[in-house]
Amino acid sequence: MITIFLQAAASPEGSMMPTMIMMGLMFVGFYFLMIRPQMKKAKQEKSFQETLKVGSRVVTTSGMHGRIAQIQEDGVVIETLSGKLKFEKAAISREFTQQRFPDSAPDDKK
Repeated sequence: MITIFLQAAASPEGSMMPTMIMMGLMFVGFYFLMIRPQMKKAKQEKSFQETLKVGSRVVTTSGMHGRIAQIQEDGVVIETLSGKLKFEKAAISREFTQQRFPDSAPDDKK
């Protein structure tokens, strides 16, 4: 790659080909390092929001913990200790059901 720069700098009447190749490589790099991961994350968030179900424990983006009481077209009603609150589906950050609170099984110690 350095040789491309040296060749372009050495010849004042040089062609635009090395510059175009570098621009193309930069675009490909930006695509794989920035654009593609963001698209993948957005797709995962959308599929998560579509699979929400009543009774799941969730955490909102603002840190509010609660249980989903109702799912409506325009949002979700979350039941918290202080009452029921309505949030947009996009405000649901993650599910908190089985990962944090597994069913407590009795210990079988002898």
